[in-house]
Amino acid sequence: MANLLTRIKNTVMADLHEALDQKEKKNPITLLNQYLRECEGETEKVRKLLERQGQLKDQFTREHHEALEMAEKRKYQAEIAMRAGENELQAFASQEQAQYEERAARLKEAMENAGKQQLELERKYEEMKHKLKDMHIRRMELMGRENVSRAHHRMDQVLDNNAYSDKAYSRFTEMETYLDNLEQKVNSSYYRNTIDGRIAQLEKEFKSKETHSI
Repeated sequence: MANLLTRIKNTVMADLHEALDQKEKKNPITLLNQYLRECEGETEKVRKLLERQGQLKDQFTREHHEALEMAEKRKYQAEIAMRAGENELQAFASQEQAQYEERAARLKEAMENAGKQQLELERKYEEMKHKLKDMHIRRMELMGRENVSRAHHRMDQVLDNNAYSDKAYSRFTEMETYLDNLEQKVNSSYYRNTIDGRIAQLEKEFKSKETHSI
C-alpha cells in the first residue's frame, strides 16, 4: 500500500512538474511573475525575522546588564553583612551574587550568539534583496524582448502577405478592395459630371445658334 501511494505521489508530482515546464515555455513572464511574488513574500518573512532577532539581541543586552548590576549589588551587600558579623545574611547575599554572575555569563553568551545570528540574517537578507532586484531586471529584459518579438511579428504580417493568417489577410484585402472601389466611384462621378456639363453646354450653344439663325 505504501509503495502504491508513493508511485501515485511520484506520478502526480511528475505531471505537475511537466505542466509547470509547459507553462514556462508558453509564457515565461507569467511564471517569472509568480516566482517574484513568492520571493517577495519570503524576503518579507526574513525581514520580519531579522527585526525580531534585533529585538531579542536588545533584550539579551538589557538582561545581561541587569544581571551584572545585581551581582555587584549582592557583592556589596555581602561585604556589609560580613563587616556586621551577619553570617547568614552574608551567605545569602554571596549565594545571590553567584547566581547573578552565572546568569550574566549565560546572557553574555546568548547576547553574542544573537549578534552573530543577526549578522548572518542581515547577510542573507541583503543577498535575497539583490537576487530579487536581479529578477526584476530579468523580467524587464524578458518583457523588452517579448515586446520587440511581438512588434516584429506584426510588422512581418503587414509586410509579407504570405505570413498573414486568413483572417488578417482577408481584412487587409477587403480594405484594399473597398478603397479601390471608392476611388473608381469618385473618378466615375467626376467624369460623368464633367461629360454631362459639357453636353449641356453644347446643347445650349446649339439652341442659341438655331435661334439666331431664324
